[in-house]
Amino acid sequence: MSDAASLPPEPIPGARLLFSLDPAITHLNHGSFGTVPIVVQRAQQRLRDETESNPQRFYTRGLTDRIAHARRYLATFLGAYPEGTALVGNATTGVAVVLQSLGLEPGDEVVSTDHGYGAVAWSVERECRRTGAVARTLTVPLAATDEELVEIIRSGLRPGRTKLLIVDQITSPTARLFPVAAIVSVARELGIPVLVDAAHVPGMLPVEVDRIGADFWVGNLHKWAYAPRGTAALVVSPRWRARIEPLVVSWEQENGFPLNVEYQATLDYSAWLAAPVGVFALRSLGVDRVRAYNAGLAAYGQRVVGAALGLGPAVLPDPGGPTMSMRLVPLPDGVGATLPDAIALRQLVADTLATDVFLAPWNGRGWLRLSAQVYNRAEEYDRLAEALPGLLAAAR
Repeated sequence: MSDAASLPPEPIPGARLLFSLDPAITHLNHGSFGTVPIVVQRAQQRLRDETESNPQRFYTRGLTDRIAHARRYLATFLGAYPEGTALVGNATTGVAVVLQSLGLEPGDEVVSTDHGYGAVAWSVERECRRTGAVARTLTVPLAATDEELVEIIRSGLRPGRTKLLIVDQITSPTARLFPVAAIVSVARELGIPVLVDAAHVPGMLPVEVDRIGADFWVGNLHKWAYAPRGTAALVVSPRWRARIEPLVVSWEQENGFPLNVEYQATLDYSAWLAAPVGVFALRSLGVDRVRAYNAGLAAYGQRVVGAALGLGPAVLPDPGGPTMSMRLVPLPDGVGATLPDAIALRQLVADTLATDVFLAPWNGRGWLRLSAQVYNRAEEYDRLAEALPGLLAAAR
């Protein structure tokens, strides 16, 4: 690797000033909760002020039209048909909507992989307990090629029994990019519906949802697209829309999807209505520019932290490729290998190093997942690399 290739990217001028993050804390976990730019915070607060100035007017005059307008803007950004898109609170909510709309019966099965998000797995288990269906998990090695991954999934599907396949487009615990279009094509050949959990995709990667061809696709806009928290999009293919039922019935029930899913009476709709401002802020910075900076900085952070732990480039996982704004660093054996240990270590890093990171176990090993966003700088990863080895040694 050349010296130039190992250097971090140049910061985007002024980008750090767009956020209200505590300067006393190093924030290296954008992937978990996102961070809302100040301009978006203000737009949302104006909407809340409007609501409280006249609740009757806000909720009864044109609210569904305003939601539909926001939905159209966001769906266009995602490359999805607005009439096939519903706004929901987060990706996990969208998954729950799909699961309870399937009409599962005893003997049916829902298939996912061991790279899935924990709350989604729990949602699947709950729906299977309620209906008598079976949850089945496929094991996918972290180092599997795309071709091997697709074949693992093909071999694990059972036409006639498998009623839904759930795959992540970007996995949360392993920062792996799945070839979802190829997976959907295989499942379609077998007549099996696919739900793509794309919680991390909007904003991080360019996407044209309708070209993927999944029966269901759900992604958060509050992680990498600068929307207020509680903003996600559930995209449903035409053949399923009439079967989608909301988790809670409200006054738009008779109007069907997407309004029956979106309208939940006195819900705080300010996040959805302000979400287009987040996408506008991203576009103002330059979408490609932001993505390139984040991906380059995440790769730099992985290199320097990995090197500090004695890990060379050959052993650092790169399952997402050069476009990912999240990267993994394996922890020493026995460190953070259980969820309680990982949570305790995460809190220790926060309290001792004033640094917020994501630490979690996966397949019996602890992993550090580093995120990068335009408010981050290379020296933040350098400081973590300098302090982390001693902290881990003391924690063992």
